[in-house]
Order: sequence, then structure tokens, then C-alpha cells
Amino acid sequence: MIPHLFKLIWNKKKSHALLIVEIWASFLVLFGLATLIVINVGNYREPLGFTYENVWAIGLRNNQDTVSIADKQQRILQRLKAYPEVESVSRMSGNFPFSANQMNNGIEYNKRKAHPDFYVTDEDFAKVLDIPMTAGSWYRNVDSVGKYKPIVINKKLKEALFSDENPLGKVLSDKFRVVGVVDKFKAKGEFMSDKPAIFELVKVNETWNDTMLMRVKPGTDAVFEAKIVKDIASMVTGWSVEVDYLADSRKNQHNLVLVPVIIALVVCTFLLINVALGLFGVLNLSIAKRRGEIGLRRAMGATGSGISTQFIGEIWVLATFAMLIGLLFAIQFPLLNVFDVKAGVYVTAIIIAVLIIYAIVTLCALFPSRQAALIQPAVALHEE
Repeated sequence: MIPHLFKLIWNKKKSHALLIVEIWASFLVLFGLATLIVINVGNYREPLGFTYENVWAIGLRNNQDTVSIADKQQRILQRLKAYPEVESVSRMSGNFPFSANQMNNGIEYNKRKAHPDFYVTDEDFAKVLDIPMTAGSWYRNVDSVGKYKPIVINKKLKEALFSDENPLGKVLSDKFRVVGVVDKFKAKGEFMSDKPAIFELVKVNETWNDTMLMRVKPGTDAVFEAKIVKDIASMVTGWSVEVDYLADSRKNQHNLVLVPVIIALVVCTFLLINVALGLFGVLNLSIAKRRGEIGLRRAMGATGSGISTQFIGEIWVLATFAMLIGLLFAIQFPLLNVFDVKAGVYVTAIIIAVLIIYAIVTLCALFPSRQAALIQPAVALHEE
């Protein structure tokens, strides 16, 4: 029966050409959307590598002030540590977690190269964000004495540069020495993929690293925020202070990812609804034109379920023709490793798209095929 269905659809390929194109386009749109969703779901299931609850980022801007900037930053740091509401404080570069800022640079070890994100932090950074160490320890200020700058790397960078080799004590790009390794650090949120990262010890006199990351006690509210801003303003006249809650910044990062996905989902839904309506209309029209054929088959002993199965089979064959063309495009993505995405992601997206297309065409065919099964042979042949 299956070869007969393929032959039947092939003979009517011109009349079904528009539907084949619509299903093909729907498959490609579904494939793209499913790939995006699978990637984001996979990323979301991986841990951040740090905790962000009750952590505030305080951005300092000295504006026109150019006198003793480093000393003033140290005074602010010590003042923040003195508050009873504060558990720990760290000074770092402006690319704090969930911020829009980003810094990266190339690095090399034994002719192996990587392009990790760089974070300049002090010795309390791991404490503020509660970052667990997998090897070695977080750097301290005393580690800055020597020829090489102490750094901590994440597991992703370790795999890129060292594979199974122990990275502790190794020198990168002839100026950095690895003192510790952390597991993950997804600074842009759960939907971010785990990328190579380096944490470098900040120098006291580096005035451009002017962000204070602060962990406060649970329950600390905006009243304390206003107090901090007022106290800093009285300590350093003319400076501007901006406070960001990491929990709020995390939501903003999530929105940047979810909004395009939601828009794509809405567009895809409208497209699939149009295709479904087109299929439904074509099947109804086909049944109306083939009432004589259906009546003759029923008169020759065909059952109602057999008639229904034939129409569902025809629409499945039509969808298969369209998706075979779509698969020729979709299969190129895992074969060519497009966008540096794992092949398993593309394969999963293809399977999801195929299942959804088959589910839609089956639902569209159920009612018309049931109507065809209810046609009585005497009535149909009499109409002919």
C-alpha cells in the first residue's frame, strides 16, 4: 500500500506543489527554532558556577577627579567592608556577572591558543560569589610578588590548553602562572554556554578597575543602598555611584535571550496554523472530488477504517516528500559543524521538527478522513 501511496502523490505532484513548499518551509523554520530551544535548554541545565543572591555591584566613576584615585578607591573598599550589613567585598573590572561589558584576549600555552574572557579581580572575589575550587586555590595579594602574574582559570580553558595535563604552576603567554582551577563561570547567565575564562589578580594602583562587588546579609533593602550612595558621595566629592543588584541584572540577561525565542515561536506558530488550514482545506476538497472513487471502493468491500487510513497515509507521504527536501538542507549543519554547535543538538532539533510536522498533518487529516469513512457507497455512486 505504501508504494501505491507514493505513486499516487507523485502523480499529483503539480497540484500538491504549493503544500509541499509550505511543509518544507515549516520544517526548516521548526528546525531552526528547535535548535535554538535545545541549545538554550541545554545551557540552562548546566550550573552557573557561582551564586548571585544578595550580591550587589557598585560602579564608581571618578568623573573629573584625577587626584589620588587609587587611594580613594581603597578607602571606599575599606568603608564598605566596615558595614555590619556587608559580609564580603571584592574589587574587580567592569565586566561583573550579568553585565553588558565583556573583555577577552588571546592566550597561548605550548602552541595551543585560546581566546578566553578576562576578569580582573582581587583575592576576595571567590568568597563574594561563593565560587568552589576544583584544583589549587584562589590567588592572594602575596602571590603578586614575582615574575609572573597569578591567575585562576576555569575548566573549559584547562581543557582547551592542557587537555589531561595538570595546569597548576604552568606559565601562559610567558606572563601568567596558573594557581587554581574552577569548574564553570557562566557570567552572562544560565542561557550562556560555558566559555573559557581567566581571572587575573588586580593591582592596587590600577584605577580603571573601579567596580566593587559586595555580598550583603539576607534582608538588606534599598535603605542600605541609599546609605551607601550617600556615604560614598561624602567621601569622594564629584564621584558618581551606580548600584546594580545581580539578581535584577540576571533577569535582564534572561530577557535578552528569551524575547527573540518567544518572537520566533509566535512567528512559527502562525506559519504552522496557516499550513494546517491549507492542509485541512485541501483534504476536504479532495474528498469532495473523490466521492465517486470512495463510493466505488466501499462498494468493493473497503472498510471505513481503510478509507480513513488511506487519506492519512496520503498526507503522511506528502509530508515525507517535503521533509526529505528539508533534510537535505538541515543535515548540512551537523556535517559542516555550523556555528560550532554539537552535532547532537542538530540531530535532536531535526527529530523534534519531524515529529511536530507529522503530528500536525495527522491532526489535520483526522476529521476529513473520518468524513470520508462515513460516505455510503450507494449515496456516492448515485451522486455520480
